[in-house]
Amino acid sequence: MFVKKKGQVWVETVTYTLIALVLIGLILAFVKPKIDELQDKALIEQSIGMLKQINSVINEVSQDGVGNKRLVEISISKGDLTINSSTDTLSFLFKGAYMYSEPGQNYSEGSFNISTTQLGSGYNVLIEKKYSGFNLTYSGKDSSKIITSSSSPYQIFIENKGGVSNNIDFSLK
Repeated sequence: MFVKKKGQVWVETVTYTLIALVLIGLILAFVKPKIDELQDKALIEQSIGMLKQINSVINEVSQDGVGNKRLVEISISKGDLTINSSTDTLSFLFKGAYMYSEPGQNYSEGSFNISTTQLGSGYNVLIEKKYSGFNLTYSGKDSSKIITSSSSPYQIFIENKGGVSNNIDFSLK
């Protein structure tokens, strides 16, 4: 009789442990996507801040005259920063779980255009600014540069090269 009760205690312990593990798994299944969305929202807002910082430096070097050169340190933990010389645009593409704006609708924040497109269960968020009146170049050439995510920060030089087309040159340190 004592042996049966001892076995029953072990069966109950294992059963309760399994129930607890199942409940923890269910909670994580519902909470984890929401946590991912909030992290993506924070990264998008951080990226907008980074682009505003770069935009501010571009405006400073253009106002301070030819030969003015500034160093900007940026961190990209997720996404791609593109310096597009052919269209004179600066853009940031982020792929994640957060829908920043309504898909298919353009949204403006300051001088930046933001568009969201649905990609399966995730979203692509494109933040972009066209620089009319400037000719953006990378390392003195009309070539585009994609700066990808990295664990270490990038150091980017932005220089006013002047000229008729008001040339703003980017280069990595």
